[in-house]
Amino acid sequence: MTATPDLRTPQLASPDLLRSVFRRHAAGVAVITARGEDGPVGFTATSLTSVSAEPPMLSFGIGTGASSWPAMSRTEHVGVHILGEHQQELAATFARSGADRFGAPTGWREGPNGVPVLDDVLAWVVGRVVARVPAGDHRIVLAEVLLGDPAGPGRPLLYHQGGFSGLRD
Repeated sequence: MTATPDLRTPQLASPDLLRSVFRRHAAGVAVITARGEDGPVGFTATSLTSVSAEPPMLSFGIGTGASSWPAMSRTEHVGVHILGEHQQELAATFARSGADRFGAPTGWREGPNGVPVLDDVLAWVVGRVVARVPAGDHRIVLAEVLLGDPAGPGRPLLYHQGGFSGLRD
């Protein structure tokens, strides 16, 4: 049976409409990190996008009201970590306002260019920020990938309908 969109009752554009639509969109989960003036900062992102292969470039969005924004607005380098389905609690920690994101049990070390690199992720890269593009109450950060490691074991963590889950076979 095919579901036909009901074009008689569309909702007007609003933040709630956009949130509701994107709850239906499954997305991979990443944690973005940087070195801040007072220590490491980071946040959970589902807006990670591959932008260009030559040069290798990616993007992610961050709200200008986010606690990580002041550091992200000034940093020259970022870490991007693809989380595995075993890292739901890590994703929740980096998404939670006021959490001690880099305290125990979070495993991490200082990586290239002083960027915090998280332990036990599926893949990670360090990138050089090349632009911060205004987009409403967010900024789209473009970063050129400098180095990384895609070889972590496991399957990706997904975000869908307001919660974290794994792939189903």
